[in-house]
Amino acid sequence: MKIIETQTAPNPRRVRIFLAEKGLAVAFENRDLMSLKSEEFTSFNPEQRVPVLVLDDGTHICETVAICRYFEELQPNPPLMGAGPKGKALVEMWQRRVELGLFAHVAHAFRHLHPSMAALEAPQVAAWGEANKPKAVEALARLDRQLSVHPFIAGDAYTIADITALVAVDFMKPARIARPPELTHLNRWYEAVSSRPSAKA
Repeated sequence: MKIIETQTAPNPRRVRIFLAEKGLAVAFENRDLMSLKSEEFTSFNPEQRVPVLVLDDGTHICETVAICRYFEELQPNPPLMGAGPKGKALVEMWQRRVELGLFAHVAHAFRHLHPSMAALEAPQVAAWGEANKPKAVEALARLDRQLSVHPFIAGDAYTIADITALVAVDFMKPARIARPPELTHLNRWYEAVSSRPSAKA
């Protein structure tokens, strides 16, 4: 079993943090971004994105949350995708909100504005990149309101929603999106989750 990744990309980091929280060790194979366009890589992931989990039987599992789901089923504790019907539904709800409402906007800003992405995001549409910046900030404000009544994004426990949000907030720096200092609840949460040992994975 191994995970194909590009170490500097945000989605593989989500998986590394997830595994660190689980206490699981998996082999990683690092590839540069341009190699993801190769015929070989495209044959098992037409989306040309990382990470990809390669199982011992040759199965390729793509998509970050699908990979995390595999390890959640393999080792349920600690539960990072919720416990019980209600808990799992709430974590899924907040994970989707963070992924689509924050992470995606940060990614669009980075991919359409950063010079290093010009060869991979063709065409880069600067206006689209800029349009996503305020949407990311609006998503942060919504998270701040949630975090005013809960210690973590999906409630009382640290979950995959926190992992996705942490990586998204850190990804704002290369995307050149400023984190508003007045979001005190978000900032309290960020200090807590970024200080966890898994954040360094």
